[in-house]
Amino acid sequence: MTAPPPEAAPPAIPAGFKPLTAGPADMFIGVNGPVYRRRDGDQLVLGLQVERRHCNPANICHGGMLLTFVDIAMVMAAHYQAKLKRFLPTINLSADFLTAAALGAWIEARTDVLRVTGNMVFAQCIVRADGTPAVRASGVFKLGPELKRAQDDAGG
Repeated sequence: MTAPPPEAAPPAIPAGFKPLTAGPADMFIGVNGPVYRRRDGDQLVLGLQVERRHCNPANICHGGMLLTFVDIAMVMAAHYQAKLKRFLPTINLSADFLTAAALGAWIEARTDVLRVTGNMVFAQCIVRADGTPAVRASGVFKLGPELKRAQDDAGG
């Protein structure tokens, strides 16, 4: 029996990014990540290194994974930018895929929270793959109940 080929060393995560912890590691974000975060002024920037498990058979990040990343980015940005500590179920998510994110690419999401009403949050997001715009998305989220446990300390 032969040993499997050695894994390549993971690429370095860009400076200033820290792991995002938004619940137990065995829950959705932990299982689909690892996702990283960095403050940039009033924005929370999320990042993810595209791993083989995130890819489709063409070795590019699966569209479903990109939408998952967008959804996480917009909700976390709403928590950070609008100082919300509420459950934010997704009402609508719309996206345009602009280019592929290849295996090994660093993808980064920047979100603008456009409006918070009495019961909704409206946001838009751009995801870049190695600096090139890859996804443009918008989302609507319902203001749900207060979160009982602390979310990620996105501010620190």
